[in-house]
Amino acid sequence: MNIDFDPTEYATLKEREKAFVELVKENFDAVLEEYPELEVVKDDLAHLLMYEMVGYKEIHPLLKDDNLEEIMVVPEVVLGGTAKHCFIYVYDRDHGMCLCNFRVTSRSIRTVIERISRESGRRIDQENPLLDAHLPDGSRVNATIPPVSPDGPTLTIRKFREDPLTITDIIKFGTMSYEAAAYLWLAVEYGANILIAGGTGSGKTTTLNCLCIFIPPEERVITIEDTLELQLPHEHWVRLTTKPPNVEGRGEITMDDLVKNTLRQRPDRIIVGEVRGPEARTLFTAMNTGHDGCMGTLHANTARETITRLTNEPMNVPKIMIPALDIIVMQNRFLQRGSGSIRRITEISEIAGMEGDTVQLNTVFEWKPETDEVTSTEVPSMVFKKIQEKTGMSMDEILHEIEIRKRILKYLVDNNIRHVREVGEFIHEFYKNRESVLEKVGISGY
Repeated sequence: MNIDFDPTEYATLKEREKAFVELVKENFDAVLEEYPELEVVKDDLAHLLMYEMVGYKEIHPLLKDDNLEEIMVVPEVVLGGTAKHCFIYVYDRDHGMCLCNFRVTSRSIRTVIERISRESGRRIDQENPLLDAHLPDGSRVNATIPPVSPDGPTLTIRKFREDPLTITDIIKFGTMSYEAAAYLWLAVEYGANILIAGGTGSGKTTTLNCLCIFIPPEERVITIEDTLELQLPHEHWVRLTTKPPNVEGRGEITMDDLVKNTLRQRPDRIIVGEVRGPEARTLFTAMNTGHDGCMGTLHANTARETITRLTNEPMNVPKIMIPALDIIVMQNRFLQRGSGSIRRITEISEIAGMEGDTVQLNTVFEWKPETDEVTSTEVPSMVFKKIQEKTGMSMDEILHEIEIRKRILKYLVDNNIRHVREVGEFIHEFYKNRESVLEKVGISGY
């Protein structure tokens, strides 16, 4: 049975799987003539061939489990030698870290790593033993081989969720309260500049994706990412992604290149998936020259540390530019023994200007671990004041708008309206036909 198949022609793993399995079945007739008893296992054999020939071998079925956040392959430590086998750990959303009940050979994992490197146009060998890449579905991949991992190959895959979480989900999970979500909705709607900061795996990109849904539907949104993770319901949405250098070290396109290019594309909103280098200064230059509504994520542990990271190497944003940022949302992940982890918005702080050489922060929401609630601190909001200046609304009218949005969010949660397209359509309909949505929610007369 001869099969001519190029896996790189398919944009997603699902498309690749389907096309290959169908091709195998089409070419299976000759085999069935000689071995008719294989008819009952034709589907299973087609999938096994797919895993071996164009998939990711033993770990491929794990990639299809949407309840897994990460897949980690660890070589067995053999003192004085090199491992022949590897263990597989997964991080399950419900159960936390789990050890799989099967092992794989180091050779098999090496094959998977080399396959991923070829598909991503990158190189991994003894001279370049580190690999950062992503799968066709957007999942992030990091791999190492000897000599940097002397016991054998390692592989870590941060899985991309096909059905992304929305504002409905993170309110249900307790990540964010109705009041905090309504506050951020109004802030996004009126063009506040927002950074979401936190540690690795804290859910920053998920929260960024949730907030992007609140961008008015008529606006032109340009997103810039290393790995295409954001999923927006907007029609006027341009996705840009970085390009690594080729094997000769040429042709790289960086985040900073893309942010600079975006400024020439008449964006209403600039969304940077992760701010970590020179693009930070370019982004803040945009904020300071009238590009409102910029958003992004950043690795930091506190709002104050976020400022410190922004103003030092490698970002080097001048302190005088920092007040163009309106809000820092802090998000953290907390491990719970035996029950996985929880993610919480632990702090929402506003930039309140400069006092001498120090950036002033006002915390407007904070997480209370004793009650597991994200509550208002009752500190007067600078963002609300800016909305007043921009729109002429009174503070009572702004608080009234917050209450309306809380009611709408509660309606979404109560009716389990949670898919990106559904939530997006509902929010966008509110912008276009406010009265009809208020009536549907049961708050007509507001």
